[in-house]
Amino acid sequence: MLALGSLLAGACPTHAQTSAAGKVPATSTPAKARNFTRSARLMGSHFTFTAVSDDDSLAWRAVRAGIREGQRIDRLCSYWDSTSQITQINRAAGLRPVVVDQEVYDLIQRTLKLSALSDGAFDITFAGGEKIYKFDKQEHAALPAPAVVQASVRRIDYRKVLLDPATHSVMLQDKGMRLNLAGILQGYGVRRAQALMRQMGIRGGLINGSGDVSCWGRQADGSLWRIAIGDPAYPQSVSSWLTVTDVAVVTAGNYEQYFTVKGQYYGHIIDPKTGYPATGLRSVTIICPDVELADGLDEVVFVKGPEAGLAFINKLKGVDCTLITNDGRTLASKGMALNYYSTQPTKAATPTP
Repeated sequence: MLALGSLLAGACPTHAQTSAAGKVPATSTPAKARNFTRSARLMGSHFTFTAVSDDDSLAWRAVRAGIREGQRIDRLCSYWDSTSQITQINRAAGLRPVVVDQEVYDLIQRTLKLSALSDGAFDITFAGGEKIYKFDKQEHAALPAPAVVQASVRRIDYRKVLLDPATHSVMLQDKGMRLNLAGILQGYGVRRAQALMRQMGIRGGLINGSGDVSCWGRQADGSLWRIAIGDPAYPQSVSSWLTVTDVAVVTAGNYEQYFTVKGQYYGHIIDPKTGYPATGLRSVTIICPDVELADGLDEVVFVKGPEAGLAFINKLKGVDCTLITNDGRTLASKGMALNYYSTQPTKAATPTP
């Protein structure tokens, strides 16, 4: 996903006028608001932070604070960091509970609620699955044998994540199980960074965590934020866009890591219950107030597929989505008919190819 919106000119320079008496009054033109943007590599992905302010110093402090918050969350919850609390939980799988920070406990608890709501389509224990596919963009002779596929997911089961609210501890019931918050961590990082920047006085901004976008307020020129959605069939192109504020727009694609069998396309998102790659969709865009939730919901829709995924979203209050199927069709949830998010309401609300 692309976040559109050009940067504006710098703040107006201070100037003074000479009065008839020859005195120079100590007045200046108030500084105009600008969009201040900086990029960073966080959680293995490209992030951009934009703050709107008429105070250069405040804007850059807020952007730096947002970046540091993302770094802190990554150290705390990374699957790859040997010192993270997630790694500690994984090392103790099947052995003992691990006491974690309240923040980590709460995040895991929210993911388990999403797992239950989606009937296991979202599952943070997916890391315990065996890697039996090679997503090399090549044609493969066949899928793995059914017995191999079934065995690959035997250690995946969110219901075996045991939480103790009294001690804030987390335990994986069986040895070999693994937690990985990758499906929701970028959205959580964006949400936390945004909250921090707003607390510092940034009234408008946008954070893009590799497709997990959350924005608030307005751009420096007073306009809303424009979020572009890429076209999977034509890389670097835009299929549609939204004009929004105070909302999250999260897009996930299943078209960069894939393989084919007899012409059938298989992307890298795996159904944690069956072990087979999710099929039917190339791109999912979720629109809702909470970027963390949106980050998890896009995976749910991928796993459920076009029809069931769309039906699932239509049952949720305050959540909309637009989907691009393998055969190039564009589908949208019933809420999109309200034209609240889109600058092209008719196209956004109508399932058109």
